Amino acid sequence: MKSSIIADSGRLKWIVLGRDAEKSPQVIDTNQYLIVCDGQGMLLDPGGIEIFPRVLAELTRHLALDRIRVLFASHQDPDIISSLPLWLDLNPDAVTYCSRLWTGFIAHFATGKEARMETIPDGGMNIPIPGTSAQVLAVPAHYCHSSGNFSIFDETTRTLFSGDVGAALLPDHHASLYVDDLRDHVRYMEGFHRRWMPSTMALRGWVARVRALAPTLICPQHGSIFRGAAVGQLLDWLETPEVGQWTEDDGAAARRKSPRRVGA
Repeated sequence: MKSSIIADSGRLKWIVLGRDAEKSPQVIDTNQYLIVCDGQGMLLDPGGIEIFPRVLAELTRHLALDRIRVLFASHQDPDIISSLPLWLDLNPDAVTYCSRLWTGFIAHFATGKEARMETIPDGGMNIPIPGTSAQVLAVPAHYCHSSGNFSIFDETTRTLFSGDVGAALLPDHHASLYVDDLRDHVRYMEGFHRRWMPSTMALRGWVARVRALAPTLICPQHGSIFRGAAVGQLLDWLETPEVGQWTEDDGAAARRKSPRRVGA
């Protein structure tokens, strides 16, 4: 697994952990994001159980484990948060934030430890990073693709964690970390969005909220990060597809996201 600093204000930085060459081919590749401010950390979508050892090893190159103060789950999927009990075993004082819809579901992952859960109301909220004056904004992203879903925006660096919005199913872990031009990248996003985003209205509502925030980086949980002109290109593109309408062609994206059965 690799890690890279993608934003740095001098006091607050964002680090992406991903491009895991050691993961099983059955496991979809994910990006985990660490926000560090004044020596305290917030981990966004910490990932699944299978990749936990490599996320942990890479994360501790940047921050001591007991400095992870906040865990954030954009929604309830296992690739987002099934590693929760492992993080709690090592750092039981960490607080987990997620949608009010999913606390009872995510708690199923917390075997052996009772997670300290903070619920995010549907309208969003500011999430503080304890031990600092920093906070980030939980931005409503409902039905993009989960019914209780949030993005995270940091005003200091103007970085937006978008979860599955803007996600791409890349051919391998050697793909570029950044998207500088959307035209070639669309082929990795299109089928995913048509199948996994259930509501065109919700997706366009998310775009309107994000335009008002004016991020300079958009960081999805799968695929490459959008910067520069690609930020505006992505938002323009997200307003065009009619999503939630399954076709045979779109089935390929679902099959690539879903783990294959042994022997299949």
